[in-house]
Amino acid sequence: RWQPSDIDPQALRSITAYAEAMRVPNVLPPILLDVRQGWETWGGAQPATLDLLVSINMMHIAELRCTEGLFKGAGVLLKPGGVLFTYG
Repeated sequence: RWQPSDIDPQALRSITAYAEAMRVPNVLPPILLDVRQGWETWGGAQPATLDLLVSINMMHIAELRCTEGLFKGAGVLLKPGGVLFTYG
């Protein structure tokens, strides 16, 4: 199961349209996620419940506090042995 997210409402609409067009059953509706906010606001994820977090094209264009928030949230939400995968 994949939970897409973005901070941009237009990107959320695009993700929704693409997932619907591709009819992918394992992709949940995207959520608004601002990594500057605490992990408690990240769509209801609970501590140590996620196997994987994927961050694409964020760290090189966002403020440093976004990267800090991503790592803090990942530290709480990932299961032991879970992976934070970053790209871009």
